[in-house]
Amino acid sequence: MDKPSGKDERKNKTLKIESYIFLSGVRFYAFHGVMAQETKVGGEFLVDLRVGYPIDDAMQSDDVNDTLNYAELYELVKREMEIPSKLLEHVAGRIVKAIGEQFPKVSSIHLKITKKNPPMGADCDGAGVELIINN
Repeated sequence: MDKPSGKDERKNKTLKIESYIFLSGVRFYAFHGVMAQETKVGGEFLVDLRVGYPIDDAMQSDDVNDTLNYAELYELVKREMEIPSKLLEHVAGRIVKAIGEQFPKVSSIHLKITKKNPPMGADCDGAGVELIINN
């Protein structure tokens, strides 16, 4: 049986940190949809976004320049949500592409766009699209 060495074994281990910046339940009024009424009247959408990003430096520095500023992430999503599209898949694709271009340190993206009260005759909270991308 091994005897304890008296050393703190935890000091020798390096923790691997997975870190994320996220936006949760962001509400937008937008004009996405296949039906003519959806593009004229618009509707409510919810966006949930979780982005893998190294925040190690910001954890030490307490400086917003060392992380992905979630206000900038919101502005990017807002800009793409303002562009009318027939399909949420198209909106999601634009958002993912823009995140990759603007924030090259991103390691993963989990994006969910929900159309509230979709015109399909169902009693539901919403319908939409969800993308999970890992580098």
